[in-house]
Amino acid sequence: MPTMQLLTLKEIRQAVPQGPLEARVHVQLETVAAKFTREQKPYCELTLADAADRMTLRVWSDSPNFKACDSMQSGDFVEITGEFYQHQQYGLDVRQWKSRPLTAEEQAHLLQGPPGLRAKQAADWEFIGATTAAIRDPRLYALCAAFIADYGARFRNTAGARTYHHARRGGLVEHTAQMMRVAAQIAPLYPDLNLDLLVAGILFHDAGKLWENHLPETGFSMPFDERGEMVGHIGIGMELVNSLWRKIQTDERAAEWQKLSPPMEDCRLHLLHLIASHHGEPQFGSPVYPKTPEALALNYIDNLDARLEMIFAGYSVAKPLAARIFERVRPLPGNLVTPLAKFSEDAL
Repeated sequence: MPTMQLLTLKEIRQAVPQGPLEARVHVQLETVAAKFTREQKPYCELTLADAADRMTLRVWSDSPNFKACDSMQSGDFVEITGEFYQHQQYGLDVRQWKSRPLTAEEQAHLLQGPPGLRAKQAADWEFIGATTAAIRDPRLYALCAAFIADYGARFRNTAGARTYHHARRGGLVEHTAQMMRVAAQIAPLYPDLNLDLLVAGILFHDAGKLWENHLPETGFSMPFDERGEMVGHIGIGMELVNSLWRKIQTDERAAEWQKLSPPMEDCRLHLLHLIASHHGEPQFGSPVYPKTPEALALNYIDNLDARLEMIFAGYSVAKPLAARIFERVRPLPGNLVTPLAKFSEDAL
């Protein structure tokens, strides 16, 4: 009997709208929880995670797999083999499934992530390095270079968010690189923008997430961090900039930098403002509103990339409500509608 195809959760999720799919998937059990229905019948809820996606698998008490849950623990690495399909109520689901532990080699391969994602994140990281290396202001350049040198490895293991967007290891790299691409495109249209400051602001705006949303190399489950909980990524980011700023002031070139315009202290203050205001409004977590052109641009670029990531990903997880209409995916404001296909002369 031929072996079923090994796919990622994302590949399976993209395929099942066309019909049920027999496949294998390698995942980590992020959580294994014993729960009860409203009728107080026991069931087991498994959260499966790989490098780019998650799914919830509910194992009911009358399922042949229910007893198998007793031997499963959070953090285990397993292969799930079965028929994946789109459940009307729960979304992506699998039936008639079997599981087995992954070998050490399979586990190591899973932790690396799929080749396409690895290649994309590597290219994004190179783009971040090249873009910050092109900063003309030597103070901002030195600050960005010090950050990448000291925290680059941690940056590459950080998610863009805990749940809503780029919620995967390396997601912050993807989000930051895409924001820099957008900034590079709009800067010629708004020549009064200080692109050096904007690029530095993009690099540092979520730098506090290196603690708030950092993932270990040994799994896909994001732990909670006390510093992230008590201070938040905006406060941590501002503290980080101040710490690195003190570091670059010991550079042998610092005396010359003090003679440059704009003043060095103004550079620091404006960069701190970009971090503080990038959520746009106090109700969204920023202590101040954006009050400079670069701060406004950063806020909108951040929202644009985050929301487009959420809506593109939303179509594969949202419950269909009618033809071409899908249930709302939080925090987006309303139901999703299938986008208009791009014009193609091949269709003529």
